[in-house]
Amino acid sequence: MTEPMTRAMPEPVRIGIVSISDRASTGVYEDKGLPALKEWLTRALKNPITFEARLIPDEKAGISAALIELVDAGCSLVLTTGGTGPAPRDVTPEATLAVAHKEMPGFGEQMRQISLRFVPTAILSRQCAVIRDKSLIINLPGQPKSIQETLEGVKAAGNEQIVNGIFSAVPYCVDLIGGPYLETHDEVCKAFRPKSAIRAPR
Repeated sequence: MTEPMTRAMPEPVRIGIVSISDRASTGVYEDKGLPALKEWLTRALKNPITFEARLIPDEKAGISAALIELVDAGCSLVLTTGGTGPAPRDVTPEATLAVAHKEMPGFGEQMRQISLRFVPTAILSRQCAVIRDKSLIINLPGQPKSIQETLEGVKAAGNEQIVNGIFSAVPYCVDLIGGPYLETHDEVCKAFRPKSAIRAPR
């Protein structure tokens, strides 16, 4: 009697999440970035996740050091929130580009396209994404609502996708740089892969 084909359990993944804020890091107010990232990623991914979380001030050297530390710790994906505007203390993109081996400009372009559907000031955002070693690092906006919108995209009332979120491209990007095979819950965010890159059930 042959056993039914079942897909292997999703691979575990280590994800770095970094909230960058002078005031939240010193306790002036409660950080909302890390909880928002954790909640969305836990909802979107089928993979068991180990989170490496950091809450740090807007200091370029400290941000770069945290990103390097997370990559060296085996985080296949590192998401930052905050510090991407034009204000003098907003240095997250500079700190991210300083540790980059490759730039991935499409992520920032798409994030701004999504945000422009809601606010004209989206053109002031400077989010970027880079690859360092076998890790994808992405700068996200600072507000929880904007984090969800940029990751998940824009949907109609019937849950029909109007604009793709950036996370639909993340699993295949992580594949290409040698990371784990990320699997998503389609109702949250449907990952896109070419047919040749989709793993068959075992």
